[in-house]
Amino acid sequence: MNIYKILTDITLEENIKRDELLSRHTTFKTGGAADFFVSPHTMENVAGLIAQLEDNKISYYVLGNGSNVLAPDEGFRGVIVYIGEKLSDIKVHNDVCVTAGAGAMLGATARVAAANSLTGMETLAGIPGSVGGGVYMNAGAYGGEVKDVILSAKVCDKSGNIITLQRDEMDLSYRHSIMEEKGYTVLEATFKLEIGDKEDIKNKIMELAIKRKEKQPLEYPSAGSTFKRPEGHFAGKLIMDAGLSGFSVGGACVSPKHCGFVVNTGGATSDDIKHLMDEVSRMVFDKYKVKLEPEVRIL
Repeated sequence: MNIYKILTDITLEENIKRDELLSRHTTFKTGGAADFFVSPHTMENVAGLIAQLEDNKISYYVLGNGSNVLAPDEGFRGVIVYIGEKLSDIKVHNDVCVTAGAGAMLGATARVAAANSLTGMETLAGIPGSVGGGVYMNAGAYGGEVKDVILSAKVCDKSGNIITLQRDEMDLSYRHSIMEEKGYTVLEATFKLEIGDKEDIKNKIMELAIKRKEKQPLEYPSAGSTFKRPEGHFAGKLIMDAGLSGFSVGGACVSPKHCGFVVNTGGATSDDIKHLMDEVSRMVFDKYKVKLEPEVRIL
């Protein structure tokens, strides 16, 4: 099967890279080369590409900012569908709505909202992920989640059909959505916000950025919170109480600054990170009988 021909039938050659290192596209800064790395330039392009990959049974993975992904050291045999800057337009309309392409960053979207005196996205401003990834996993921070402000989203199914979902059709809950359940790819999202005071909104974004910098190990590559919050507990506190602050495997380390983060202190491999996550899960379960589920997506 000539995968390159299938790809060029859908998109321009300039949108296709071979043997692209995933370490360049993940915030852990780890991962080997993908056979093909494709950057579609329209929503229809994404939908057509996914339909062709499905029809031809070609392995693929849809990647945004890579801020919640652990890519394998041996690379990815197949096609990475990268939704980034080519699908990152942000526009304000109907006075209180902001529509952003799936490749736009949540932070950039929140800043556009702030510049237009629209409040509601401040808690999402510091999340280092794209709109597509944020909607797909119902990202959240500091008491706010995507589900609190999203109005609708355009997605495509595995057959390449573009569908518009309203908020009540998305089944949004803690780190979960219907998109994940059904394998939909997020193409665009519209957020419904409220009119507020521009300076107050910007000040809140700044305050949360300072808080994040003080409490999180932003100086090292990571994927943010490594584990989901177990019911009735906090993953970081369980890990700290288990005596695992600073616990390391190779270049991967449980951050002493915030034990909910596994960081790459330099030269970590994806195997180091995965091994560390497995060991932390095992030791926390042995001590507290609480199972830690990864929040990080493992390719």
